[in-house]
Amino acid sequence: MVSDILTAISNDKSLLLFNTIALSSCNTDILITNLGLTKKQYYSRMSALTNAGLISRRNGKYFLTSFGKVVYEAQLLIGKAKQNFWKLRAIDSVESSARGLSIEERSRIIETLIAENDLKEILLGRNQTNPVEKNINQQLTALHKLQALKP
Repeated sequence: MVSDILTAISNDKSLLLFNTIALSSCNTDILITNLGLTKKQYYSRMSALTNAGLISRRNGKYFLTSFGKVVYEAQLLIGKAKQNFWKLRAIDSVESSARGLSIEERSRIIETLIAENDLKEILLGRNQTNPVEKNINQQLTALHKLQALKP
């Protein structure tokens, strides 16, 4: 379950441990020493990360599983969103207060405020894989352009 995965990385030390493993394959002694964990804390957290399918051990070193790599990238994205929290709130505020904000105006605001491409993709809906939604968005964009041309 998703809640099990989030629980496994919800503690600051667990997340630090997970990120340390993601950035470099380390052995047990280095991880315990560098992160200031007791052996019990270390093994408890490693067990949770392993049981969640996020990490595995090979030749005495821990590595992210393929699933763990996806979760790692997702939590990096969450971190980027958190860093841009006030900009995202500003976008929401403009959208809720502006009447008839066009897709182009919304896109311009997002392009101006947000530097990270992956966040822009999400906010602009460019990462949509649903062809029906994509087609509808294209039609709406074309309609807004036609409306803008009317005298």
